[in-house]
Amino acid sequence: MDYMNEYQKWCTDPYFDEATKAELKGIADDKAEIEDRFYRTLEFGTAGLRGVIGAGTNRMNIYTVRQATQGLANYILAQGAQNRGVAIAHDSRLMHDEFTDAAALCLAANGIKTYVFPQLAPVPELSYAVRTLGTIAGIVITASHNPREYNGYKVYWEDGAQVTPPHDTNIMAEVVKVTSFDMVKTMDKDAAIAAGLYNVIGDDVEEGYFAELRKLSIHPEIIKDMAKDIKIVYTPLHGTGLRPVQRVLKDLGFENVYIEPQQAVADGNFPTCPYPNPENPDAWELALKLAKEKDADIVLATDPDADRLGVYCKDTKTGEYVTFTGNMSAMLIADYMLGEKAKSGTMPKNPALVESIVSTDMAKAIAKAYGVELIEVLTGFKYIGEQMLNFEKTGSHNYVFGMEESYGCLPGTYARDKDAPAAVCMLCEVAAYHKSKGKTLWDAMIDMYEKYGYYREGIATMTLKGIDGAAQIQEIMSRARKCVPAAVGGYEVLAVRDYKADTRKDVKTGEVTSTGLPSSNVLYYELSDDAWCCVRPSGTEPKIKFYCGVKGNSLESADAALEELKADVLRVFE
Repeated sequence: MDYMNEYQKWCTDPYFDEATKAELKGIADDKAEIEDRFYRTLEFGTAGLRGVIGAGTNRMNIYTVRQATQGLANYILAQGAQNRGVAIAHDSRLMHDEFTDAAALCLAANGIKTYVFPQLAPVPELSYAVRTLGTIAGIVITASHNPREYNGYKVYWEDGAQVTPPHDTNIMAEVVKVTSFDMVKTMDKDAAIAAGLYNVIGDDVEEGYFAELRKLSIHPEIIKDMAKDIKIVYTPLHGTGLRPVQRVLKDLGFENVYIEPQQAVADGNFPTCPYPNPENPDAWELALKLAKEKDADIVLATDPDADRLGVYCKDTKTGEYVTFTGNMSAMLIADYMLGEKAKSGTMPKNPALVESIVSTDMAKAIAKAYGVELIEVLTGFKYIGEQMLNFEKTGSHNYVFGMEESYGCLPGTYARDKDAPAAVCMLCEVAAYHKSKGKTLWDAMIDMYEKYGYYREGIATMTLKGIDGAAQIQEIMSRARKCVPAAVGGYEVLAVRDYKADTRKDVKTGEVTSTGLPSSNVLYYELSDDAWCCVRPSGTEPKIKFYCGVKGNSLESADAALEELKADVLRVFE
């Protein structure tokens, strides 16, 4: 792409609005900025679009959103599914209304009905809506946990999961074919409403979603007994979680729920936390301050689209609040659910727990303890959703729990994406359960470590931006494939899984077998002493991620070993 020619086109073509032209003319003397905005078209990947908001082909704006939607529309039309329609939701990010209507009116102009949420709606509620309304697809306007300058666009298919093969690659192929904006359709909103092509989703969908969350409770009587004793602080980090989380905690009977007031305001500028990610310690400052004032038992935060849940818990021995990784909180929920189902005889036949390959190996130990099959999938909750669809079709297993390390889990089958409000429900019940026995969640976590082993996990990252950064990331992956290290972080490399080549090579014997998973640009190293590391370029950010896991005999030894492994991984693959 000749970026200067494209820049001039956007500055002069009457197709683009005056505000867009003014923004671009304001960077006329900044060639580096012009190049970054126009050196490529914002890529529509397997998860949809995600990028910085602004004018240009490599930015999130109404024009790139329409262009992507036209590709999606072409695919739906080719499937003959236009009458089933598409459900659309959005979170609180900047331009959410504009991007929602850009997508909806492009679909409408192609004769495809749309069903739009009238208010902020979390990702799992969109997934539930797709399944409930019977639409062929769904769209969520969100950049998840990215910094405030981002927005994005995630596509779901009829099962309620993010698109997986063959639909993802087929949609991508259709988007690529939309090479100019004169190929993109749109229409007037009032005309779309009059034609029955733009519809507002009613309250019954949300009420149905809340009903499903209430059904997750295993011991409502324990919540009733502990409702006045347990104290919960919650922050939605300016996102969509406030309404659903408040509602379901009230429905379940929790009485002492304190909302961080500044972050309760939905605001795409994220004024109190520019990086609204529950994994980011800075995002917790206000909630932890409130927790100390209220002497809260647990502190919870959801990301802007409310599919991820972060957790802090009070350690009664030190009086300090301790952070939980996504692996830790998911294992607390999984162990509680599986344990109580096993105890009560309500475990279904052929139960399965599904997790991503970069999640904790403690899941394997928990699944084994309760006679549950552990199934591993590639990173991305859509692959967990894909397994759930396969279970439905074949009857091979019954899904009991799914999780990934990035603060996401799904304890039910009503949706096909990670669900933070549902995780809130379950974790608060787990906290009530253990408080009834005189323990905190931290005490319960230590008990699990003692029972299953001190599994600890972490991530090291390299951020490499721009054109050169993308090439550097590919060079790192290429170099890693050519040269296998003998050891990493003091651990011997036993086997290497190359998911792009679909191979697992035993380093000692040389035996090569299949990974059994779809092709993906990921390398996984099986290390001695139950340790592992995994190298994977991010699908949504200019980063390469190094996931690491160890198993120790104590918290201190495991943490020390993990830090050593993380540091050495960066050195080995730099």
